[in-house]
Amino acid sequence: MESKIEDKNWSKDMEKPIFENWKKHKDYKFLKKGKVFSIDTPPPYVNTPVHIGHATTYTIMDMFARFHRMMGDSVLFPLGLDRNGLPIEMAAEKRFNISVVDTPREEFIDKCKKLLEEASGESIDSFLQLGISFNSWNVGPKPGDMYLTDSPEYRALTQATFIDLWNQGLIYEDERINNFCPGCGTTIADAEIEYADLPSTFNDIRFRVRETDEEIIIGTTRPELICTCAMIVYNPEDTRYKYLEGKTAMTPVFNKEVPIKAHPYADMEKGTGLMMMCSMGDQTDIRFFREMKLEPVIAINKDGKMNKNAGILEGLKVKEAREKVINELKKHDLLVKQRKMAHRTPICERSKDPVEFISMPELYLKQVHLKGEMKEIAKKVNFFAPRSRQILLDWIDSVSIDWPISRRRYYATEVPLWRCECGEIIVGEKGKYVQPWKEKKKCKKCGKEAKGEERVLDTWFDSSNSPLHILKYGTDDFKPPCTLRPQGKEIVRTWLYYTLLKAKLLIDKPIFEVVWIHHHVVDEKGKKMSKSLGNVIDPHKILERYGAEPFRLWCAVEGNITESDLKCSFQRIEGATKTLTKLWNVSRFISMFPYTGEARYQPLDMWIVDEMNKLVDYSKKHYEKYDFHNPAVLLKNFLWETFASHYLELVKNRAYNQEDKFTKSEQQAALYTLHYCLDTLLKLLCPIIPFITSKLYKDLRDKDIHISKFPKPANVNPFTDFTKEDLMDLNSRIWKFKKDNGLSLKSALSATTIPEKFRVIEKDLIATHKIEKLNYGEFSCQK
Repeated sequence: MESKIEDKNWSKDMEKPIFENWKKHKDYKFLKKGKVFSIDTPPPYVNTPVHIGHATTYTIMDMFARFHRMMGDSVLFPLGLDRNGLPIEMAAEKRFNISVVDTPREEFIDKCKKLLEEASGESIDSFLQLGISFNSWNVGPKPGDMYLTDSPEYRALTQATFIDLWNQGLIYEDERINNFCPGCGTTIADAEIEYADLPSTFNDIRFRVRETDEEIIIGTTRPELICTCAMIVYNPEDTRYKYLEGKTAMTPVFNKEVPIKAHPYADMEKGTGLMMMCSMGDQTDIRFFREMKLEPVIAINKDGKMNKNAGILEGLKVKEAREKVINELKKHDLLVKQRKMAHRTPICERSKDPVEFISMPELYLKQVHLKGEMKEIAKKVNFFAPRSRQILLDWIDSVSIDWPISRRRYYATEVPLWRCECGEIIVGEKGKYVQPWKEKKKCKKCGKEAKGEERVLDTWFDSSNSPLHILKYGTDDFKPPCTLRPQGKEIVRTWLYYTLLKAKLLIDKPIFEVVWIHHHVVDEKGKKMSKSLGNVIDPHKILERYGAEPFRLWCAVEGNITESDLKCSFQRIEGATKTLTKLWNVSRFISMFPYTGEARYQPLDMWIVDEMNKLVDYSKKHYEKYDFHNPAVLLKNFLWETFASHYLELVKNRAYNQEDKFTKSEQQAALYTLHYCLDTLLKLLCPIIPFITSKLYKDLRDKDIHISKFPKPANVNPFTDFTKEDLMDLNSRIWKFKKDNGLSLKSALSATTIPEKFRVIEKDLIATHKIEKLNYGEFSCQK
């Protein structure tokens, strides 16, 4: 008997012709034939290679897509590549050793484009090798086509959403205190701020009370901002300082009068309990000035240097100003003491520079008034895992100001406005990508040439368009919501929140049915991967060493990434190759037998088919809930234990029937059941491991498994004579008896007594274990 599967082993080299064939024949092209299942994939930055987190999460997303195709859905699964914003600009600055501040705009944009042209198609190739079944690998305008976020079409959509929101009166301009990143040279939103404990110095400084001429000691890490101090506060519960209420303090060096008042922001346990409130030293200062309706004095310009309000510090960078004012304090014996400390500091999530707070005119999108409605939207969307919803709700609770959407950079979507000196504002034309900084427009009101807006839009204002883009917002084809948004938990406050916010403002409904939030991939010890720790695992090395299939199987079996981080190592991935080998060997064995028509099941066959039915039901139920981990674990266990170690061992004699101990119909039942179970197992596994299942099914059936329907349970009654555990225990006890008594597994037993419930599979047990006399009762064996 020869196997229909000629290759003796599965090899990673078999993957390339399979994925090249998928690409060549456009097997996963989007064709709308019924219910649409749409996936709003997170576009990776094109100038950075695919990392292990990308590889893992996109692989799991692909499992969603493949399963829903099997369920008969038309799957919209496009690949987008992010080519906009600060990450591209910062990469260009580094690559060409230039600065956006000192480089003419046109030249800087050309450098960004050159950088993107040099960026290889490495990301695309990696996704292809991983077996990701995107609809298309070519950029185009059709649903499912690959898209670029810096294309004129995508930017025109961003501008169209701006125009719609502008026309609704939801965007306005105001000069107010903004988060400013000196490194990026632009305003940033609260959602783009992280916090880090940075080394700092806590300085105890002498202030003087004007009315009594006494000294009071106040600690600060920002002495350069004494020039902006507007008030000294103490906690209302602090009895030490109640006598100071209503008095006036004189600031050191600058000799400015400021009132002393009680306020709960002062921490009695921190420093001396007195606190100086400066204009925009941190978020607490900002809230305080708003609450107290104080006019802020801004001492730092957008170039990161101190301005005229800083007096003797004017023209110095912040760090230089800090050093100079410390020297002045020492010189006049106003510095009591200093101590080193770690200070929780707001930093830019991209450049990691400490954030400053300066006053600048910016465009804002209204959001504060929608906090209640945004919470309702958050509750309507289904979250996997459900507890991830709280991340979004917590962020909505923290929103305190409208979203500053304008930025002072170059490589991003331009704000589509022109302003005339007569006061008229000209808005761009919807559907057309405009660049106001280089395109001239005349004012229809006065006839003069209007000045084009030079600012660009926040990258997240672009990124939050992704579901609108794939669903074709602004056309007759636009039919929200998008089915699924898969993304990381770290960008819930940005990408997810802003996407839901924008959709709320534009279409007044949730843009997603389901949000799938994943954790991180960490090293085998649970530590975050970083170059400095030397624990980074490069997915390209995984593909070179093992191919995609062991990695894909690891992604599913290792854990549920919506519940916790996944621990990754080469050893763990290599371990998955054993299961692939087992699947290959089982398939080769079964392929030796003819694929017969349906036969009447024997009791042992009914048992294994019932086990398979349970797996079909379980897998479908969990796949529908985006859980591929738990089914993968059960499928793996079924292959190794239930099917290979027990059913195959028990049924192989009946399948061969070399001694004619079984009837023809009993043999036919064995052959049919073997092939039925293999086909079903391959179909349950094919969303997870599409290469090996494709190869096996093609060799076995000469068909494409990926156009198969998801299996349904076979029409058999639940098997109740014995359980899986009962049968496994019986086989194990007989095998153990033989081993303990120096017998091979093929050795005969003169007599064996087993429980009555196994009488229904008597012939299979006798043939498998070579039992000469079988009795029923309490278990025992005889040589």
